[in-house]
This record gives sequence, C-alpha cells and structure tokens, in this order.
Amino acid sequence: MIERVADAFDYIVVGGGSSGCAAAARLCENPKNRVLLIEGGRRDRSPWIHIPATFFKVLERGRDVLLYESEPEPALNGRKAIVPQGGVLGGGSSVNAMVYIRGAAADYDSWAQMGNRAWSYDRVLPAFRALEDNARLSDEYHGVGGPLHVSDLAAGHALSKAFIAAAREAGLPANADFNGAAQEGVGFYQTTTYRGRRWSAATAFLREAERRGNLTVLTGRRCARVAFDGRRATGVVLEDGTTYRATGETILCAGALETPRLLQLSGIGDGKALAELGVGCVADLPGVGENYQDHFETPVQAEIHEPISLLGHDKGVRAVWHMAKYLLQRKGVLASNVVECGGFARVAGADAPNIQFHVLPLVVGFVDRIPEPVHGVTINPCLLRPRSRGSVKIVSADPRVKARFRSGALSHPMDMHAQICGVELALKIFESPSLKRLVKRRILPEPGAEADRDALAEHIRSTSKTVFHPSGTCKMGPLEDRSAVVGQNLAVHGLAALRVADASIMPTLVSGNTNAAAIMIGARCADFILGRETAA
Repeated sequence: MIERVADAFDYIVVGGGSSGCAAAARLCENPKNRVLLIEGGRRDRSPWIHIPATFFKVLERGRDVLLYESEPEPALNGRKAIVPQGGVLGGGSSVNAMVYIRGAAADYDSWAQMGNRAWSYDRVLPAFRALEDNARLSDEYHGVGGPLHVSDLAAGHALSKAFIAAAREAGLPANADFNGAAQEGVGFYQTTTYRGRRWSAATAFLREAERRGNLTVLTGRRCARVAFDGRRATGVVLEDGTTYRATGETILCAGALETPRLLQLSGIGDGKALAELGVGCVADLPGVGENYQDHFETPVQAEIHEPISLLGHDKGVRAVWHMAKYLLQRKGVLASNVVECGGFARVAGADAPNIQFHVLPLVVGFVDRIPEPVHGVTINPCLLRPRSRGSVKIVSADPRVKARFRSGALSHPMDMHAQICGVELALKIFESPSLKRLVKRRILPEPGAEADRDALAEHIRSTSKTVFHPSGTCKMGPLEDRSAVVGQNLAVHGLAALRVADASIMPTLVSGNTNAAAIMIGARCADFILGRETAA
C-alpha cells in the first residue's frame, strides 16, 4: 500500500451515520472550520430509502446495509447473531423503522451515577429539545424549530389499533408520549418523518451543511486506521493508502461494531493482545471492544381470519395503486413506517419498563428465517436492559480482515427469564378480546408452548433476533475505571485530539431505540469541541 497525503482539515469525522451527520454539521456551523466527513457507503440516493414503508426493500436488497455476523452463540442454539447496519450516508437513520424514542430518564441518570455527571437526564434533555422539531408536542420535554423533524402517522393500520386496544385490555395504560413524563404504556410511535418522507440524519443535518461550502463529504471510502504523532491523533489513513490530516481533532462515529475495530487497528486497546497481532500499542485501553450490548426481540405471531394485513401490498396492481397514491398525496400504506405502534411494560418484578413491544401488521421473518405467507400480525417483545455482554476484537493487523464479533445475546440467565416474561405478556395481549376475535391460529410460539417455560425458552433461543441497536464497545467512564475508553467529553483516555461519538460510548443501553440518542451524542460531542458546553 502506497501512502499519499491528501488535503488537511480542521476536523475529520469518520462515519456518516446518525451521530456523524449531527457532529459534522454542527462543527461546520463556523465558516472558519473546514470539516471532512468520511462514509464507507454510498450517497443516500436510493428512492427506497426515502419512502417510509419501503425500508424493507433496502434491507432485502442489501446494497445499503452491512451484515455483521457473530460467532455461533450458545444462548441462540448455536445460531449466529446477524446485525444489519446502515452502509449508506445517514447510516441507521437511512434504513431503520424511523421510531423516535430517546430512552428513559433513569438511563441517563444511571450514566451519571457511573461517574459521567455531564450525561444526567437534566443535562441531555436540553440537547434533545434543541435538536427536535416536533409536529404535535411542545412542552418541557419537546422542542420545535430544530433540524430533526418528528411527527405522527397520518393514519394507523387496523391491526395496530387492535393491538393498542388489546394491550389496554391486558392491563397496560395508554401513553401518547413515550418521551415525556413516563415511558410505560402503549400507543402509536412518533417517527422521524416529515410530510410523508423519511427524515434521516443525512437529510436533517447534511443538506444545509453542504451548502455552506466548508464541509466535504467523502463517500465510498473506508478508513484503515487513525494516524498519530506520538499520542496525538493527526488524521486518518484510508484503506487505499490516502492520508487526510486533521489540524484540530478526529472524531470516530463509525458505530459500535466499526469504531472499536478502528481503534484497535490504530493501536488503541488491550496492549498485550495488540502486540500478539503485530500492532504497535499507542494506548493500553483493555475496554476497547468489550461491553458489547444489543436489544434482542422474540417474534410472537398469529394468522388472522381476514386478509387485512400488509401481506402482498408490495406486489402487482396493489403496489401500483399504493405508489400512485403516495406520489400524489404522500399518504397511504407507503407513508407508514410499518412498525407503527408498540409500548413499554414492566415484567419479572421490574420497577421500571424493561420490555418494549414492536408491533407489525403482518407476519415477518428475518435474514435467517422465512415467514409463513399468511395474513397476520407480529408482536415482538424486546428486552430493554440486557445484562448479557459481548465483544468486538480484531484478529489481524490487516484492516480488510473482519473482526471477531461475539454478541453474548441472552447469555445471562436473568435476561432469559425477563424475555420469557415478555413473551408471556405478548401471548396475553393476543388472548385479549380486541385481538382474539381477529386471530385464526397462532404461528409462533407453537400452540401449547405457553404451558411450559422450557418450551418458551427454546422458542426464544431459536428465533430471537437483533433490533439493530449495538452499543457499549467504547464505554464512557472516569479514568480510574480501567474498562472505560472515553471520558465525559468523549475524548479517548490518554490521547489528544481523538474522540468517539456514537452508540459505542454508552456504558449501558438506553431503554428503547437508539437513533435519537446517537444523534444527541454526536451533537453534544461537537458542542464539547467548540466550547459551547463543558463536561464539568
């Protein structure tokens, strides 16, 4: 590989996902700052990205998605955990289901109790409010006028409404704002959409930022490592050998699977393990790549009597009709984010919600499981605060070699217990009148499994899948915590001019979808760098 030095910038942001877009846009608000954003995927030009309901097509086609496969997981019956991640500008915000959830206040307060006082709920709430432009809510919890549009669905599917009614019959309260005073309850999700279109981080932050003239967005290029002069980061080296210099700082926003890999390739990690691979150690931080966490959910599915689900709506005459309605009115099936509703519940004696429901008005499968071709509904209970941990570790100094990934999914016995309770609650909801009258037969778990907790555990091990929320692999914490990688200001411990700003810094997972939190992390990192906020 022949190295060649290209241009120099004040700031280099690696990773054009949710956090990277927010960080880069905020850094270039000052016209004196020259900012480079490097994204390994292509531009977000695919029309399927911007139509809310067609994110399934993006996942199926795979061009704008990277699939990370773990080692065989014992708690998943030897199956590999397959984690799709956005491989396109906008990252996960360009391929996700657009659900806008921040997590519970207690999540951030627990970070503060771990020594990260700058990340308590009262410190992050103003950042969330400033980012938000909420179409319905404007109060102490929600903002208007920010770059991130948040809106309600124009109309919900009949099966989504049936789930909400059945869940209330099962004892869960109604909740019209999961990001407000209380998280518990069921209802329709707010979404990162605007006038019937996906509002990704690329749309929210980069479109205006690129017009300023001081932001360069480089797509289709992958980083090999961070460059150093002693213990100071000086830029990045790409896989093709090109070096881009940063006179200010380098910010890694590549996500919880890629960021720890880049750090290790750059000599930041467990010094002994790096030496065995022939990687010179720049900073001995054994926590790099450890503490991996993700949300896993288990399908609970039923076939319904009437053909009213979304099955077949993407084919033939119906598909043409839906597209015409969408193009003319920005309404109808294609304006839906599909995962329209759900909620939060307490199970297994928890004192706060520890299960989230993602509900779909159709029977869905996954990359390793083909769904039954019948009309139906899927309720996915998701464990919010897993105790299980995994890791991401490089096995070679060659940046083209994949890292070894272990998800550790459901390996902690308390996680399995809580997930069983979540599945039992989903079954109870299916048995409530508003859904029971619609159901023809249950598909998953097999009828009768509810009478045997071992059978439910087997169903969970055989079918559970990621909710695409990898996090934790560059844990934020004080210097005396040897497992911590970054401090409160997101600077990598012991190094200068290098920060991490993505979901990998989460000490523990937030209780819900991670896109909003990742955007907030990227924006706050830029504020720390620019002196707009302090981590004191």
